Amino acid sequence: MSIPKEPRQLMINLMYLVLTALLALNVSAEVMNAFKTIDDSLQSTNNTTTNAIDKQQESLNALLQDESKAKFKPLGDGVKNVRDIISGFMSYVDDIKVKLIDESGNQNGSIDEGDYVYPGTPKEIIKGKKNKDVTTRLMVTGNNGQMTPIGDELEGKIKETRQALIDAYTEVLSDEENAKTFGFRTPAGDVDATAVQQEIDAFVNNISLDIDENWKDKAGKDKNTWAAYRFKQMPVLPVLSLLTTFQADAKNAEALAVSKLSALAGGKEIVFNSFFPVINAKKAYVIKGEKFEAEISLGAYSSDIPPENITLTLNGSRLPVKEDGKAEYSTTANSYGANTLNLKAVVLNPLTGETTEGTSVFEYEVGERSAAVSADKMNVFYIGVDNPVSVSVAGVSSNKIQVSAKGCNIKKSGQGYVVTATKPTPIGSEAAVVVAAEGMPSRSFPFRVKRIPDPVARLSKSSGGAIGNGEFKAQGGVGAFLDNFDFEATCKIQGYNLVYVAKRQDPVEAVNRGARYNDKSKRLVNRAKPGDIYYFDNVKALCPGDPAGRKINSMVFKIK
Repeated sequence: MSIPKEPRQLMINLMYLVLTALLALNVSAEVMNAFKTIDDSLQSTNNTTTNAIDKQQESLNALLQDESKAKFKPLGDGVKNVRDIISGFMSYVDDIKVKLIDESGNQNGSIDEGDYVYPGTPKEIIKGKKNKDVTTRLMVTGNNGQMTPIGDELEGKIKETRQALIDAYTEVLSDEENAKTFGFRTPAGDVDATAVQQEIDAFVNNISLDIDENWKDKAGKDKNTWAAYRFKQMPVLPVLSLLTTFQADAKNAEALAVSKLSALAGGKEIVFNSFFPVINAKKAYVIKGEKFEAEISLGAYSSDIPPENITLTLNGSRLPVKEDGKAEYSTTANSYGANTLNLKAVVLNPLTGETTEGTSVFEYEVGERSAAVSADKMNVFYIGVDNPVSVSVAGVSSNKIQVSAKGCNIKKSGQGYVVTATKPTPIGSEAAVVVAAEGMPSRSFPFRVKRIPDPVARLSKSSGGAIGNGEFKAQGGVGAFLDNFDFEATCKIQGYNLVYVAKRQDPVEAVNRGARYNDKSKRLVNRAKPGDIYYFDNVKALCPGDPAGRKINSMVFKIK
């Protein structure tokens, strides 16, 4: 088997190599079943190839109906001859498959339900899939010497079919009148024999249907024939896959011959096989609230059209066309406002010589980039806490934006940024977040920096007023609470003065350090009875970012 140049045939040959390697192993049932999957895939590929060849032959026959193309009739005859040769080979191999399946099944001379497990179901598989005796007897030893081994016949059939294909192809091109008609001429008008031979050699070198004569270097001592090398002691199911591989090689050779012969007559149709959406917008830049209007259509391209047959121009200047029929255009937007692109495409059909043109107009607007910076919680930065910030620049990816800060610190955090500040700023000298991006000058966004608002001193839920005797005694100290503050922050009570005033008695004062009651404060609290009054004065709290404690609200409670 020669090394093919076509990707599809290379894929088939790789499958063949994997299959051969697996056959060298003591394969499990799962691997055996995998051969059926490979065989099904190869047969599906063969069917697809056949359909493509049918269409190509139909196209060629339709072309030859034109009286001006009558001189190319030998090509049609050559295609028919090639297809008859391959059809005979395919039938021959199918007959071998029938014999193997039947001999490993019920041996009634034909393929029927008795040759399969679970016939007519997705699990259907031949009964004798692991039978090695049948393949050795029929393919290698010839039914113990009673007949010519089928493997030897197959070897000869492959060689015979390959040569028949070469002869059929050579016959069409070697005729002098045909060669001239097909364009193999010298400048003097004679037959260009060298070009003809090169065409024939190119076909021969790409025929994958062949016997690899190097098998002798790979075979063991007990495999002295090609048939023994390929089929001796091989299970039926993998042998069927090998036979399908030979059929795939034959189909590939048929497709190659038909394609080359049809191309000599221009019989290959230009089929638009690549489709893509095309948008033609009235404007490529709109303001919020305006309508965006566009016309959507389907564009098509054929890989059979060479790039040199396509002319694309933009505002009168020709663009280089790539192999996929597309061109790239870029320009630097140096001025604001509307810009117009006048597009024109001219396509020359290489078969018909017809030229098709199309035009379109596209407008785009050049504007200035806009940037936005917003504090996610409040429009102010607070000292002592993380201030989340969102930064965006229209039309620029977030990873291409440069962000810095003045009068505060900023760092990346997840999808956004976090700002931290250490001191408040007076009005007129605010801190700022600075944003820069490609196509936009650096811009500064000012923010005020403030300390965390004063917390509220409370006993449980109350900041003063009448309170029950039991509830008052149950408190363990004073708390500082940040009401309606969107940040995670905690302020601590540094201390306070607790003054106890009983009915018709002098005030008693305790100086308390920290939030919880000290011993003297506890004794005063435990003396509470209806009518007594308690003053919490000179209350101080320390919040995140504070250099020192701050004085907050006082509290007065009357015991009831």
